Amino acid sequence: MASLPSADTPLNQHSLRALEQWLQSLGATRSDQDPCDWVWEQPAWSALLRLDQQDLGVIWTSEQPTRSCSYPYGLTREDVEAALRLGP
Repeated sequence: MASLPSADTPLNQHSLRALEQWLQSLGATRSDQDPCDWVWEQPAWSALLRLDQQDLGVIWTSEQPTRSCSYPYGLTREDVEAALRLGP
């Protein structure tokens, strides 16, 4: 497996394969129904991550109301990962 670009690299400077590798390293799994969708399960919440053309879309589900947002690919991987780990 190739190494990922440094964490301070914007997502738009990652190849699709690198983005997929990053999502796998987080523990996310690719959806069987749509290759652009990934599911990331955490003890308190789960997230549907969608690799859209313009941004990374996220829908969090937990005991609280569903929350969604999107992260532009111009943000660094470390910033997006930090925001994702905070959860809803």
